Amino acid sequence: MSESAKKSAQETARRVLRIEADAIAGLAARVDERFDRAVEKLAACRGRIVVTGMGKSGLIARKIAATFASTGSPAMFLHAAEAVHGDLGMVAPEDIVVAVSYSGETEEILALLETLKRLGVGLISLCAGEKSSLAEASDVVLDISVKEEACSLNLAPTASTTAALAMGDALAMALFERRGFSEEDFAALHPAGHLGKRLRRIESLMHAGGDVPRVHSQDRMPEIIYEMSRKGLGMAVVVDEADVVRGIITDGDLRRLMQQRKKEALDLTAAECMTRNPATVRREELAPVALRLMQEKRITSVLVTNAEGKLEGAVHLHDLWTLQLF
Repeated sequence: MSESAKKSAQETARRVLRIEADAIAGLAARVDERFDRAVEKLAACRGRIVVTGMGKSGLIARKIAATFASTGSPAMFLHAAEAVHGDLGMVAPEDIVVAVSYSGETEEILALLETLKRLGVGLISLCAGEKSSLAEASDVVLDISVKEEACSLNLAPTASTTAALAMGDALAMALFERRGFSEEDFAALHPAGHLGKRLRRIESLMHAGGDVPRVHSQDRMPEIIYEMSRKGLGMAVVVDEADVVRGIITDGDLRRLMQQRKKEALDLTAAECMTRNPATVRREELAPVALRLMQEKRITSVLVTNAEGKLEGAVHLHDLWTLQLF
């Protein structure tokens, strides 16, 4: 590719990105009470959010539906052309429809309006302005008009589809926050893939029961070393008779003791060499919490305790490596 061609491609890219960024920025001034009404309607929906569209707008509608669903709002995509050939039966009276059509005159969507009205289904439209047939039939209209498409011929849907996608995201996030959707809720809906791994709970990763090395305050160093070697976590938890955590002894602690106190070290008890108030987490917390704690304190293990301070398990840095959190 010649230098002039490279320069031309870069200039085109910058122009496209600038036009699409301006299109999204222009939406902000149009977020008003209509947006609030749309969120209220979505929040009150007792059925599903049905997002529909055709062509490029259909692709955007599919993504908007997926975003609603992944953030705790039951949603589905309905292909407008398939809907008029039977799939409209998927829509129930308690649902609400979000229609994406830049022109507001998409024939396949307009063909759905009579049935939606008969069912009493609410209709929110994302289109350019409020004078189209779709806009006039809608309960709420969100204006996604743009000054120009990023296409040099001002024909291919580019800036307009970007604006529709951004407005769909804005709706989904406003509804997400309205419903108080938590990180734990998000984790429950994303059990697979890298995101699912990041959101795994500590209880699914921790070593528990007899796999956790335990010693008591009066146990001496040979017993402690044996327990640490047998369990292979590079540490031993010091607990009392009720299994409440009193401290921790790590491989590093042992090395330092052997260097500093030599022969005397083998006669020490766990209480004499343990680190008190070790780092702990709860079993219901998410894996990144344990990782942040390890990074902040520069340690390789975190203990899992309950509200009374009783030992429930332990998480080692190696357990988090398998999740590719780094």
